[in-house]
Amino acid sequence: MLEYPDYLKIFISLLAIVNPLGAIPIFIGLIGEVEKLERHRIINTVALSVGLILMASLVFGQFMLDFFGISIHSFRVGGGILLLLIAISMLNARVSSIVQTSEEADESRDKESIAVVPLAIPLLAGPGAISTVIIDAHKATGVGHYSVIAGEIVVLSICLWLVLRLSPFISLRISATGINIFTRIMGLILAAIAVEFIANGIKGLFPALA
Repeated sequence: MLEYPDYLKIFISLLAIVNPLGAIPIFIGLIGEVEKLERHRIINTVALSVGLILMASLVFGQFMLDFFGISIHSFRVGGGILLLLIAISMLNARVSSIVQTSEEADESRDKESIAVVPLAIPLLAGPGAISTVIIDAHKATGVGHYSVIAGEIVVLSICLWLVLRLSPFISLRISATGINIFTRIMGLILAAIAVEFIANGIKGLFPALA
């Protein structure tokens, strides 16, 4: 088990990557004008899908690394670089092409159901969030450690559900500038976490540097 501040840091990093508040403009733009019950159904599906995707990453992340013969240190460096690129895009208040390309955005407008793709994955539970869960899962061992991270994923999904449910109210009360400011703050936090991932990965690959 890790210390309480470490688990709080894990939750903040996941919250920064998923960035529910920053997803509101994209969410509203994709769903368009729909009935209230339909909007709630989409929100329920999005929150559930994000939770299931991150839970699957938590449970099967080690299996994936073993299957491809990837060390956790190499994955930390690769995941850190990925997070850093996403963070740079967030600092510019835009969606990274790593998360969603312009072609994928255009294609998503023609889909009848956008709750799972592209909202849940790759926009919210994308490569950055998945990599973070796998890396953080390796910081300790034991049922307790995995249970705490699983609990944080549940709380994150609930926060996402709540923010999206309040999206009509929030979009009227908070300007695009306000959302961009929040996104940039989350991007700055994410950039710091990404650098730490890269540094720890390099120290693991080259112990002489530690």
